Amino acid sequence: MNESSLHLIDYLIIILSLLVTLGVGVKYSGKNTNTQQYFAAGGNIPAWAIGMSIFATLISSVTFLAYPGEGYKSNWILLIQGFMVPVVLLFSIRFIVPLYRNVIGLSAYEYFEKRFGYLARVYGSLGFIFAHFSKMGSVLYLLSLALTSMTGIEPLIILWVIGISIILITLLGGMEAVIWLDVIQGFLLILGGLVAIAVIIFKTDGGLPAIVNYAVDHDKIGFGPFNWDFVNLTFWVMSINGLFYAIQKYGADQTIVQRYLTAKSDKEAIRGSIIGISITVPIWTLFMFIGTALFCFYAINNLALPVGIKPDAVFPFFITTQLPPGLVGLILSALIAAAISSLDADLNSLAAVGVDDYYKRLRRNSSGKQQLNFGKLLVVIAGTGAISVATIYIKLGSGVGILSTVFMLYAIFSGGIAGMLLLGLFVNRANRRGLNVGIVACMLFTSYALLTSTYTGSGATSHLVLDLGSFNFTHHKYMLGVYSHFVLFFVGWIASYFFPKVEVPTNLTYYGYLEKKRKGLL
Repeated sequence: MNESSLHLIDYLIIILSLLVTLGVGVKYSGKNTNTQQYFAAGGNIPAWAIGMSIFATLISSVTFLAYPGEGYKSNWILLIQGFMVPVVLLFSIRFIVPLYRNVIGLSAYEYFEKRFGYLARVYGSLGFIFAHFSKMGSVLYLLSLALTSMTGIEPLIILWVIGISIILITLLGGMEAVIWLDVIQGFLLILGGLVAIAVIIFKTDGGLPAIVNYAVDHDKIGFGPFNWDFVNLTFWVMSINGLFYAIQKYGADQTIVQRYLTAKSDKEAIRGSIIGISITVPIWTLFMFIGTALFCFYAINNLALPVGIKPDAVFPFFITTQLPPGLVGLILSALIAAAISSLDADLNSLAAVGVDDYYKRLRRNSSGKQQLNFGKLLVVIAGTGAISVATIYIKLGSGVGILSTVFMLYAIFSGGIAGMLLLGLFVNRANRRGLNVGIVACMLFTSYALLTSTYTGSGATSHLVLDLGSFNFTHHKYMLGVYSHFVLFFVGWIASYFFPKVEVPTNLTYYGYLEKKRKGLL
């Protein structure tokens, strides 16, 4: 697909969307005179905008490409993870949001320090930093390759143009610009998805009924296998993994928690969270259906795909070969918007964590202006670092080896965050020393599981670093994260009984929420 090129109108649409994006950043640059405004938008954002921002943050360009690729090659089993999010929110969002809004200043990990001490805060914040810095580099890398295949432009040029644009937007506009850009980019992403599926249906002989019938006949719409098996990818693996994904994402991820702080009130923050996931789940489903529809489109119309094309590349190929000029530019603008809306949130949140969890502690007498300037410096450093990582991936021809190393380090040093949150919320007997034992146990277990397991990625299977024979970790990689939460939770709980009991402030637990509810204060 390297020979693909765009029409002039497509380039104009893409350039215009980037200019509008930069313009929004410039518009809000003059308002950022303190850290509260720069990182929390002054706590003055309406619920619907928060919801759109959460949606845009959760939908990255990887989702834009990976979901259609998965829908093309398999069924809809990966959607199960997303379907678990509303289940968790239904039971938790009404006490999680007020908890954070009343307990923390800016960083989600301040809660862990108040509940368990500074080591817990460092553990949680470092896990976030590892995860999102890794994500930024990989998103930029994959986006650059996808756009190169569709435009023929060198990936390094695409990488640096988009990367610098994201840094400038975040640096100038702060969180308020990030949120309002997310609103614009969220609508653009929805429009892009709807246009794509409409074109696929219009161009398929027999339309939507033919697509659905063909997909059902070939088992493309389903969530199985349903057997109780944790070694292979099954419905139950994705369901359990999805529950803990939702707990960690909405209860301990700075990019989401920071959105709670931008709302005018607790009710507005709760409403925004519900709006966000109410949009996100249908759009995840839409992009999965795009992949399924592409499988049916090429089969029903008897159209040939390039030899050896990967499932993730089918959607980009369709865009550049089946869409008319103008619509191509619209879809590519949506793809770029998905990256920007995800990465600008990452940059702002990473800077917030850097300032609140580390800089303020190291420089206790620093002024608000110094904290703001350091936060902006962190935006530049993190953004440049992510671009540099993506550049290395491109130069090496593949990011697989580096990515696996980074993800291994992240898994070791950030496993069990959801377990730590649940321990703090629901176990009054849990204390700092017990949690520290749980963290050590979690790190040891995660190290063992990673060193004694194999995984498959990009057509290659890793070799065992440590072979313990029948004691090797053989369950699916998605279960590793689940087990790490259980290890930290139960070891931390049990170990706490070996140390003196500590009184826990009621505002740090779920029971404090129940007490307020009984008294009619909520």
